[in-house]
Amino acid sequence: QVQLVESGGGLVQPGGSLRLSCAASRSIFAANEMGWYRQAPGKGRELVATITSDRGTIYANSVADRFTISRDNSKNTVYLQMDSLKPEDTAVYYCNVDYGLGMKYWGKGTLVTVSL
Repeated sequence: QVQLVESGGGLVQPGGSLRLSCAASRSIFAANEMGWYRQAPGKGRELVATITSDRGTIYANSVADRFTISRDNSKNTVYLQMDSLKPEDTAVYYCNVDYGLGMKYWGKGTLVTVSL
């Protein structure tokens, strides 16, 4: 069993920044892909950003110029730096790790609220 623990969510004003962290209980060195997804009330879960073992990245169009995903294998952690936040970014953000061979795990999520 692999546990993922997200942190860094909270309330922030529009235009502000937050940095989300996802710490894994197992080494992520061999993980094929790690990513961040989000789900707003009444909506489905959508991909925000992913990063592969060779640090290739993919971003949703809505966040491509504002968010940055990174990983630190020595700390078994993936990060999501979120800048220029907008109210529409409000959602529960979930961490995901894919070790291959069908071994995928999800965190419990962390709430990000962008509002005055």
